Amino acid sequence: MAGIAQDKLERMIGRWAAIQAELNAGVNQATYAKLTKEFAALNPVVAIIEQLRAAEKERADLEALIKDAGSDREMAAMARDDLEALGPTIEELEQKLKIELLPKDAADERSAILEVRAGTGGDEAALFAADLFRMYNRFAEMHGWKVEIISISENDLGGYKEIIASIAGEGVFARMKFESGVHRVQRIPETETGGRIHTSAATVAVLPEVEEVDIDIRPEDIRIDTMRAGGAGGQHVNKTDSAVRMTHLPTGIMVVSAEKSQHQNRRLAMQVLRSRVYELEREKVDSARAEARKGQVGSGDRSQRIRTYNFPQGRVTDHRINLTLHKLDAVLEGPGLNELVDALTTDFQASQLADLERNAS
Repeated sequence: MAGIAQDKLERMIGRWAAIQAELNAGVNQATYAKLTKEFAALNPVVAIIEQLRAAEKERADLEALIKDAGSDREMAAMARDDLEALGPTIEELEQKLKIELLPKDAADERSAILEVRAGTGGDEAALFAADLFRMYNRFAEMHGWKVEIISISENDLGGYKEIIASIAGEGVFARMKFESGVHRVQRIPETETGGRIHTSAATVAVLPEVEEVDIDIRPEDIRIDTMRAGGAGGQHVNKTDSAVRMTHLPTGIMVVSAEKSQHQNRRLAMQVLRSRVYELEREKVDSARAEARKGQVGSGDRSQRIRTYNFPQGRVTDHRINLTLHKLDAVLEGPGLNELVDALTTDFQASQLADLERNAS
């Protein structure tokens, strides 16, 4: 296990065994929930450690067999073949273990708040924002996540000027967080009579969803205004007096929810507000991450982008990792997005490993 601290591994195995013993002995419900969560996090790590140690023992046995002068020549040759085949397996297990031991984002296992907004490009940008939301909705369905729309502002063509939704499920933020940024589309709009390709943009923000226990928002720091849900959006907006605008006075963060039920609007608005304030606190703690997110989301201008969807050529390019997939339809349907997310996750893990190795040297 080159480069992996053995004492750290022993502590993890010891903790895993101790939790197992506690669970078997019986604990109260609150403690049980906490321990099972920790056990679930340690279980894959311990499994890889055990596999790796078994492979290393097998390697040592094979090396001893080869060195034994009294061994049968044919048996020694077979042992060398087995030893050669074992090498890549050990390397792969070591790499898996290193990835499991990388620092975890505490928000990775959370549900998420998804915000999609039309950027540069007018009605075409709003139509593209609707396409992006449908893509994420299908992606969520594939993973068994629940999507609940919090607020929506449509244009007359059925596009979204803005749509905010909660996506509930296990590990949503880990799979969705790399979607934050400016997404650019190149295609011929349906309203274009000259057949010219237009470029439009939409911004996506993904925030970890938080509970009341995660961040303290005092009632006196919130102003709630009840208003009529009219304005932009025409017939697509519920015109009732139940719309709620919630403002967090210390930060100036404002959220509007315009569903039919005022009680539901208060709940949904607080849900988004809590996530935005939590994200602001996360960014204060990690200024580098704040700059990265600011650079990703930008202003929605066409020149800033993390990904381009080119309809005439049927391709999607993620500019952060220089990956192009010639399967636009598959990406927009959901399955292709899995491939992009996997590639982004792998790239991020590789950069984390490189940073750790640099710091260790």
